[in-house]
Formats: sequence, C-alpha cells, structure tokens
Amino acid sequence: MPKLRCPARPAAGLAIALMLVAQAAAAETAAPAAGAPGIRTVLSTCTTVTDEPIKYPTGAPAQITAVEITLAPGQQTGWHMHPVPLFGYILEGELTVDYGALGQRVFRQGDGLAEAMNEAHNGRNSGQGPVRILAVFIGAQGVRDTVPASPPARQ
Repeated sequence: MPKLRCPARPAAGLAIALMLVAQAAAAETAAPAAGAPGIRTVLSTCTTVTDEPIKYPTGAPAQITAVEITLAPGQQTGWHMHPVPLFGYILEGELTVDYGALGQRVFRQGDGLAEAMNEAHNGRNSGQGPVRILAVFIGAQGVRDTVPASPPARQ
C-alpha cells in the first residue's frame, strides 16, 4: 500500500483514517475469501502530483463529476488548471503532463493520480494509440472543475 504523506488532522479525522488504513492493510494481508473481489489500492495520498496539499472547496454543496477524456496520439489538452481536487486514472495509453518549472510526469495505463490544483499544466498523448483518462472531480456546485491557463514561466 502506498505510504501516506498527510499532516496531522483533528482526532475524528485521524480515527477515520486509521480505521481505513487498518481495513486496507487487512485486505492486503489476508487471503481473500472464496468469491470475494480482489482489491488493489490505486492511489492513497494527501497531496497532488506537485506536492500541493489537497483542499476541498467550501461554501457550496459538494458535487462529484466523472468524465472520460480521450486524446489521439500527439493530441494535447491545452494549458489549464483545476481549482478542485481531481482523481485521474489512466484507462489506456500514455499521458505526459507538463507542469512548467515543476517538470513533467508520465502516466501509463493503470496509473492513478491526484492531479495538480491551481498549477497550470498541459497533458499530451505521448503514446502510439489513444489515451483514455477517467477524471473524477471532487468539486462544489457553481465551481468550475477546469479553467484555461497560460503556460507557466520556465525556470
């Protein structure tokens, strides 16, 4: 199971987190019961791919939006930012994301990620076939999930 890099939280949050970690650890170490589903932790983190702490929007009712994004070989997303947390999962293909001075990351089929928030980035299909991404935004009603951005300065 991936190591959590989370700062200390209030006792209630800590208790819930410990319970979930214990359940996940038990699921990984115990032999699955006959007919039980297999479980694979895809992602468990408190920070984005650029090490920003994940912060949930406040002030409006929560809204979760899931979209499937498909890019042809060489196609790009265009520079943009996310003001809300985004879990991404690469269903197929290879995606290279440019975070400007923060570098580039390559994600391949089966990879999960907590995408950068409030950091301009551009994704490009760097593979030979299509890349398909499941993007799940953990947002709020009236708050845009994605906003256009200018390319960041290179340092």
